[in-house]
Amino acid sequence: MQDQRPTIVIAGGGTAGWMVAVAFARFLEGSYRLRLVESDEIGTVGVGEATIPQIRLFKDALGMDEDALLRATDGTFKLGIEFVDWREPGHRYMHAFGAVGRDVGLISFQHYWLRARAMGVAKSLDHYALNELAARRAKMRRGAALTARTIPDLPYAYHFDASLFAKMLRGFAQGLGVEREEGRILGVELKETGDVAALALDGERRIEGDIFIDCTGFRAVLIEQALQTGFEDWSHWLPCDRALAVPSARTEPLLPYTQTFAHEAGWRWRIPLQHRTGNGIVYCSRYWSDDQAAETLLANLDAPALADPRQLRFAAGKRRQAWSRNVIAIGLASGFLEPLESTSIHLIQSAISRLLQMLPGRTVSDADRCEYNRQSDFEMERIRDFLILHYRLNNRPEPFWQACREMALPDTLTHKLELFAANGRITREHEELFTEVGWLQVLIGQGLEPKGYHPIADTIEAEDLAKYMRTIELLYAREADAMPGHADFVARHCQAVAV
Repeated sequence: MQDQRPTIVIAGGGTAGWMVAVAFARFLEGSYRLRLVESDEIGTVGVGEATIPQIRLFKDALGMDEDALLRATDGTFKLGIEFVDWREPGHRYMHAFGAVGRDVGLISFQHYWLRARAMGVAKSLDHYALNELAARRAKMRRGAALTARTIPDLPYAYHFDASLFAKMLRGFAQGLGVEREEGRILGVELKETGDVAALALDGERRIEGDIFIDCTGFRAVLIEQALQTGFEDWSHWLPCDRALAVPSARTEPLLPYTQTFAHEAGWRWRIPLQHRTGNGIVYCSRYWSDDQAAETLLANLDAPALADPRQLRFAAGKRRQAWSRNVIAIGLASGFLEPLESTSIHLIQSAISRLLQMLPGRTVSDADRCEYNRQSDFEMERIRDFLILHYRLNNRPEPFWQACREMALPDTLTHKLELFAANGRITREHEELFTEVGWLQVLIGQGLEPKGYHPIADTIEAEDLAKYMRTIELLYAREADAMPGHADFVARHCQAVAV
């Protein structure tokens, strides 16, 4: 008997395609026929080996065991991201997950910290961030605090091999009934209305569908090649346009954080996995040749390379419409923001969540489509602003960095910088991804010093404020010292088998 259910066709596999497939199979509970088309001949980008804590929501929603996930993907834990030489050569700071200090009453911790620092009784911001204290000590824990009930949570994410993650999801999805079709997409058939009718595959095959999810990466086969939705280029704000990626052997100690290192015309990443290290360099081709970038990347590896560097070319920006007609682009097909703050996999996850909220039946509503695009644009634009911040506030001498320092900014970012510079205020609108604490760490880390702070911070007696700052510092340091080492924690709970 012919299947009467509406069909969702997912074009492309990899991390994006299989995340969509497994989530839809799990939550749509058989109400749609799910078909995924991919070719083993086409490689995946796979730079998204570092994540942010929201990945755990995806894992929990699917009922996946955390330790099993990390074993299967050579994974480790991640407590934050370190930025080395970004403000200027020789300087480093961390954007750590979780709280910084403890808020009091109506105002945020940074106002008390700013006043205490002006009094000379506060240390640098990292002394009041539990995640950073643990990360610097290469420590890790899950669950309740070890030393005091007043200690905050320790939010964490993962480092993992994205290709192994996609492989794990593929098995999960197929077990839930997703149909996989091996083949290359040779063309896209359109209806008279302009909607996509079917994918034309090699072997004279056709895959018809009602809704199509474009997960074809930078090629954007459906959303751009077929529907020509257009691309909004942000390279004047984020000028890096190339990357090289290369794996190397594992290094010690096994750090629970991502590292990024600024260079003459871009930056380099280092992601520690259990049995290897992910490395790469992102750069601007107007200032650096490919050979210069490759030489810098290979010269700075902490262990022997396990393969030749692989190049990616891209432009920062987004599709003008992530959802056009009956096609929704997810992952790199929808746009690209460099992996500076590990947002690539999160953008896939949030797009899935958004689409599940607005998923149509056989008829697509213009209102739903417009709202999906509005939310997608807002999310991408605010992440874009956060990335620009890292480039704009710098004291580096090179021409690339000077150009970043002098570029015109989006109005949204200008407002945030002016607000913080005046009196240390940070606002977060709607469901903006990065929290006030995240902005605080990067603003201070990159060297923007507020002229003032909230006047309520002056209502605490100076002696009490000094004691408050010292208490937080001692409590968090004691907790970090009590945690087990990250390498031991991984070995005890989620040791992967070396391949």
